[in-house]
Amino acid sequence: MIRILLIDDSAAMRAHMRAALERAPELGQTAEVAETASGFEALRLMHRGAYDAVIIDINLPDIDGLELIRFIRQSRHHRDVALVVVSALSSARERERAFRLGAHAFVAKPFSPDTLASAVRRCVASSQLRLRVAT
Repeated sequence: MIRILLIDDSAAMRAHMRAALERAPELGQTAEVAETASGFEALRLMHRGAYDAVIIDINLPDIDGLELIRFIRQSRHHRDVALVVVSALSSARERERAFRLGAHAFVAKPFSPDTLASAVRRCVASSQLRLRVAT
């Protein structure tokens, strides 16, 4: 089972992403999806358990998604989690900042369900490979 945390302030977008991930054959396994509209709540959820992937919107009401990436990468417990940014802000500058801070993938809104599921699959596989090599 793959554990995924969705962070987006739009309930409709979270529902769209959840449906895409829970039905995605390319993930190759069942997805357990948790969700929140808040960056601070996401940090609380992450301290309660481990996730294989975190999907982050840049525009969040309480903390910028890019700043959230920075917090996650500084945590010794979560620094290796696969991070996928999903945002309508998809300029080259935003993408560069996301990757520089530690995102593994950037998916521009609007997106197809297959695009999101494929990005998550690639990032999780890459993250798991890095962990195996490091141990």
